[in-house]
Amino acid sequence: MAMVSSTTGRPVGSAPDAAASPLLGEHHGVDLLMSAAVIACVAAVVRALFFTPVDAMLGAVQKIFYLHVPAAVVGLYIACGLLAVSSIMYLWIKDDRIDRLAESSAEVGLVFMGIVLTTGPIWGRSSWGTWWAWEARLTSTLFLWLLVLAYLVLRGAVESQESRARLSAVMGSLAALLVPFIHLTVKLFRGMHPEPVVLAPEKPKLPIEMLTTFGMAMVAFLLLFFALLRMRYRWTTMRDARAALLSA
Repeated sequence: MAMVSSTTGRPVGSAPDAAASPLLGEHHGVDLLMSAAVIACVAAVVRALFFTPVDAMLGAVQKIFYLHVPAAVVGLYIACGLLAVSSIMYLWIKDDRIDRLAESSAEVGLVFMGIVLTTGPIWGRSSWGTWWAWEARLTSTLFLWLLVLAYLVLRGAVESQESRARLSAVMGSLAALLVPFIHLTVKLFRGMHPEPVVLAPEKPKLPIEMLTTFGMAMVAFLLLFFALLRMRYRWTTMRDARAALLSA
């Protein structure tokens, strides 16, 4: 005899019950991960603005570094890396959960790369005297942002779930291949963008006070990324459960 839910009156395990489960996006109480991320971001901003010395050459505008570089690390290396791994794994084992993880990684990564492309010109205007330069790193980062945007547009344009997931996985895998090229552009091409000061092969080139602030900003952005990723994944799971219910 099938067990019946006391709240919905439907058999336990049915699509409506699955869509209403906390795992799929129904939250009760405070999201501790998001709360920790917000607190960490506020702490990093306060330290960067008031407790970190001003760069002797670039002045106060250098403090954009603590927003620009962590966003780049999270958006390009973490989000796009997760997109690539998830896409490749989906092509191998065809698990819808992995497809949802790839989609969520792409959307959150697009936001962080958008921060990079917004803060970069502000910093560049002060340092280079121009808002934009069509040099290798900037252009390739913009191209990657457009590829990830196209990936998300593709997902919205294909109706068949299986075809959408397969085509998106191929595109996601190929788009992420651009990340190593972006990392090497400052070595391969002469341009205005400075070489890495934190992810350099040798010892980081920052004073300890600035390096500490950068570390706090990195932790804050990582917490924020995973909080947004979890939130987006839950919403995507709930969306797919409702779609399955409507098509049943």
